[in-house]
Amino acid sequence: QVQLVESGGGLVQAGGSLRLSCAASGRTFSSYVVGWFRQAPGKEREFVAAIRWTTGSTYYVDSVKGRFTISRDNGKNTVYLQMNSLKPEDTAVYYCAVTRYGLGDRRIHVYDSWGQGTQVTVSS
Repeated sequence: QVQLVESGGGLVQAGGSLRLSCAASGRTFSSYVVGWFRQAPGKEREFVAAIRWTTGSTYYVDSVKGRFTISRDNGKNTVYLQMNSLKPEDTAVYYCAVTRYGLGDRRIHVYDSWGQGTQVTVSS
């Protein structure tokens, strides 16, 4: 089973940027779709973006299209989430996880091997 560790969160002003990393150990991402999710205080966890490791195909929720970019580094077995033009409403704990389901499947329960999360705080 793959183990995931997120990093790269922090405090940034509105309009700023952060790059989150999701590093895998135990096994590679090779057969998975890797997804990023976020959970704001008092809200449900929501899908943000996903990437199919084998092809690099990507999928985004509408609210982050044009601002966030998901990518992968095969050599480092790591998935990144580059976040630009950050808004206060992007404040949340960000998690990565994997699934063998489709790239556009946003259902939380089809994802597993969740990491511990990394906090992103965007000040206004």
